[in-house]
Amino acid sequence: MLHGQVWSLTMPVELIALTLFALSQIGTPGPANMALLATGAGYGLRRALPFVAGVVVGKQLIIWPLGFGLMQLAQSAPGVFLAMKYLSAAYIVYLAWRVANMRLKADQTDGPPPGFLAGLIVHPLNPKAWGMITAAFTSFVTAGATAFTATVSIAAVLLACQTLLHPIWAGAGQLIAATIQGTRAERFVFLLLSFLTVATVFYALFGGGIAS
Repeated sequence: MLHGQVWSLTMPVELIALTLFALSQIGTPGPANMALLATGAGYGLRRALPFVAGVVVGKQLIIWPLGFGLMQLAQSAPGVFLAMKYLSAAYIVYLAWRVANMRLKADQTDGPPPGFLAGLIVHPLNPKAWGMITAAFTSFVTAGATAFTATVSIAAVLLACQTLLHPIWAGAGQLIAATIQGTRAERFVFLLLSFLTVATVFYALFGGGIAS
């Protein structure tokens, strides 16, 4: 019993609560998941895997700077967040444009699939990801935790949840594609995915909410 108490006191984060929070947010629709869904629909899960890997790793590019105080700098320079909003909107609209113009062939979609580098910048330009990570640091870090231990813990939990859930979104896109390829619903589905991609990021910018 004493050992359990000591362990609970030394944990840098509330692990169970953080994991449930991460699963609920990473598993729900958002700009990144819409991009994963659309990429899986357009190219299949196997060809989408480099993009999936980039999306997973890209969130780490936010977690570590936030964990070591980037938020303090951003608060002292609000123009940073304003610039991020415009960049995020522009990039997500670009992704949505690609989605809206996708058409499925018997073997593959025109052009190469988005790769690792394309996935890598999805989360850094995704305001919902910034909101989720900020909430993780402000809500689940235990008293007395150092910046390093808290950041390592949050990074590990989010990495594990993304590795589990992001391929599921891309795989779901492939399943959708298998049912609509060559049908009249094909254009409608890609236009809908495009709309959802844009809508989720603009909701994050102007309506609040947190998701992946």
